[in-house]
Parts: sequence; structure tokens; C-alpha cells
Amino acid sequence: MVRQLSLLPAPGRSQDAVLRTVEPALRACLAGEAPLAVLPAGPAAAVDAARAVLRPEEALEDGADLVVVSSGSAGRGRGVLLPASALVASAAATLERLGGPGAWLLALPASAIAGLQVMCRSLVVGCPLTVLEEHERLADALARMPGGRRYTALVPTQLRRYLDAEPDALRAFAGVLVGGAATDPALLERARRAGVAVVTSYGMSETAGGCVYDGVPLRGVRVRVADGVEIAGPTLAVGYRCDPDGTAAAFVDGWFRTRDAGSLDADGHLTVHGRLDDVVVSGGVNVAPQAVEAVLREHPEVADAVVFGRPDDEWGQRVVAAIVPAPGSEPCLGALRPWVAERLGGPAAPRELHVIAAVPLLHTGKPDRRGVAAAVLGG
Repeated sequence: MVRQLSLLPAPGRSQDAVLRTVEPALRACLAGEAPLAVLPAGPAAAVDAARAVLRPEEALEDGADLVVVSSGSAGRGRGVLLPASALVASAAATLERLGGPGAWLLALPASAIAGLQVMCRSLVVGCPLTVLEEHERLADALARMPGGRRYTALVPTQLRRYLDAEPDALRAFAGVLVGGAATDPALLERARRAGVAVVTSYGMSETAGGCVYDGVPLRGVRVRVADGVEIAGPTLAVGYRCDPDGTAAAFVDGWFRTRDAGSLDADGHLTVHGRLDDVVVSGGVNVAPQAVEAVLREHPEVADAVVFGRPDDEWGQRVVAAIVPAPGSEPCLGALRPWVAERLGGPAAPRELHVIAAVPLLHTGKPDRRGVAAAVLGG
């Protein structure tokens, strides 16, 4: 039987729009009745690129019910083929890990796997979904939620913002999943000191969202580290849309090769060090951009940072930092280099500094490191 993919435009941050369009389509998708993909919001070129990846005119691959356009943080986006069983397994294991069913607040894009999984968890437990409206205060959205246990999922930028503006609202959630990008240890410590039940979530579209919470795999999920982090279990995708070669390279003998660098301790806890593709080799030393970004954000004159490499005749690659200054600050390379060197060593210290107004995000909420690099180096 030939199955065709149905495309929905991104609904935006609107309770009415999400409940009228995406939620019923996702319910049918989970029942195996109607394969679905939600187009990301953004400029026409980005939507057209997603449509080109999804190729709705072609028959859908066997075993797929939901197709998610990956963020493209490691290059161009891909259409990730997810079976309904993977989505349900992920939702059930998440609820088990967090302590039981509850109501969910959708604060992430409905086109990204993290946002779609918030909706899946609501559908699995049969609890009404609440959508954080555009420009709505977190406390006001919280007041619209049902009583009992309440959960939400955020990216690190949102967690930082709500810790600054509405810590009481954050404390009201029984669990706050934080994923989509690496979360700075200092930010996590600050959230936990404030009494927020924050849980780090590691995963990607290919694993139906977060599958390792606070370093511990969800029920049924297996993790190993070879050339990079590899994941197996019931939450895996079946491959990539119209890309058999890419599927064969990434999904091998039941394991997904993530292209993330990581390590497992003696108790099996996973620590992720960043993308293998993003590592900067400076003077023969591997530098993880995410580690440098975390240290820069701890500097009192830095509000946000993106780090990447560029070719250097002497060092092979030099570490480049693009920073968003804290209000009223004018940080300089002379101050930031020793700050990083003292904490991570000399090779990790930026040798080039650019000031930017804000860090642009991909549709998933991840920082657009490649976009920043292209804008800074192209300018």
C-alpha cells in the first residue's frame, strides 16, 4: 500500500492553532492512520528547503509515520523517518522517569521533535495540552494548566530567561526538561539552587527526542561510545527520507551513530562533549566549542557566546568567539583569553573576537553556529 506524506504549516505560538491543526494530525499519525510532517516556521527559503527534503510527492518509506526535518546543525537538514511506536515508547519512558503522568506546557516549536514530543506525551496520557502563547508570561500560561503534576520542556536560552524573570513559575513544574543544545553547568547549578526541578535531556530527531536524562538512558535505551556516541533501543528512527546511503551509514546493526563526542563513566552515565564535526584542532589540541562557550558565558561581561574555528597558518585552526555583551559591558579579547585559558588551557582561549547583537537560533532552538560563522567571517 502506497502511503503519502501530509504536510502541515507551522502553526506558530497559538493555543487555538496548535489544537486545531497539529494535535489532531499528530493523533492520527500515532494511530498509524495518516503520515505527517510539520513544516518549520521561517523565511520562505527555509520552508522551501524543508519541503524539498520532505518530498511529499513521493511514496513514504515503510515503517514511517512522522517525518521530522532535523535542525541542520551539522549541515543541511534531513527528513528523519520515525515510526509511531518510537514516539509512544519515548513518551511512556519519559513519563515513567519523571514520576508519572501530568499536564504539559508546549513552549517549543511544534515542527521540532522536542515540541512534537511534548504533544505526544499529552496525547499518550490523555491530558489537555497547554500552549505558551507568543509574548505570554510563563506564570500566565501556568495558570491556564490543569492542576496536579505539570511539566514543560525548554532550551537553555529559555531556561536562562525564565530564571531571570520568573523563577517562581519555573519552580511550579514537577519537571523541566532542558535540551536542544548543551546546557552550561553553571546554568544548571543556578536552576537547581533556585529550586527548579530541571532535568537535562540528550537526544535528537533520530532518537525521537530525548533518550538520556541526566546522563542515564531511558528504559530500553542502550548507549555505547565507539568513534562517537551510539544509541540503540525502541525510540530509534528507521532512517532518512529518500536517502538510503545516509540511512545505511548512520543506522548500523540496530545502532544509530550520532556523530557526538562523549564518554561513559563506570556507572554508565553519559557525558556528551559536543559534535565531532565541531571540534576545533588548534596547535594539535582538540578544543570543544561548547566547553569554551560555557566558560565565556560565566564571564560577567558576556551574556551569550558562539565559538567556532577558522583556518590559521600557524595553528592549523584558531578558536574564534562571537559574543553578545552583557548590558553596559564592552568585553575585549585581552580579558577573555586569560579567563578561558585559566579554566580550559591555552589552546582553548579564543584568538579572535567578534561582537554580535544576539545569537541566532535554528528552528529547533539550537544556536546556529554555522550561521554565525558565515555572517562573521563573510562580513
